[in-house]
Amino acid sequence: MARTDSTLSLEQPVAEVIGQLMAFWGFKAIMGRLWTFLYLSSEPLTAAELGQRLAASTGAVSMALSDLQKWGVVRKTWRPGERRDFYEAETSIWKMVSRVIRERELVYVREAITAFDRARTQMSELRARASGPEKGRLKFMEGRLTTLLALSRVSEGLINLIIAGKSVDLSPLKNFFGDGAEKRP
Repeated sequence: MARTDSTLSLEQPVAEVIGQLMAFWGFKAIMGRLWTFLYLSSEPLTAAELGQRLAASTGAVSMALSDLQKWGVVRKTWRPGERRDFYEAETSIWKMVSRVIRERELVYVREAITAFDRARTQMSELRARASGPEKGRLKFMEGRLTTLLALSRVSEGLINLIIAGKSVDLSPLKNFFGDGAEKRP
């Protein structure tokens, strides 16, 4: 597809912003830029065309396309009579975001739940054997771990609701955002 400098000059700033946003979320900026060019294109593009638009190396484009395919935000297509691979963007923003939330953020929250629960159990066992001031410190720490565990479980529930596309009631979170004037042991 023939490109005009004016079209490319309009696409590049958009690609840069999305690249920065992707970097903020922990992905490589080039992934966001590549996806943007594909998303804004009315036709699938080749890796070479993407490399030209980004002024990026073949290797960098290839690695980023591979990562984008793994996340399901870019797919390889073909054209009859063509030997080159073509790529097109997933256009459902919600599908992409929910997949990242499900496969990355939800995993982190579940790992936190496991770690907090394990630590709280161990803390409880230590407290049962402790005496005096140590028992009070351990009880305080166990209480804090219980709060972190509860927050993580609320977060897991909220993430699951978001992924399912259901309405979300954020009122359970207000229990975790008090005035910070907790009692010390």
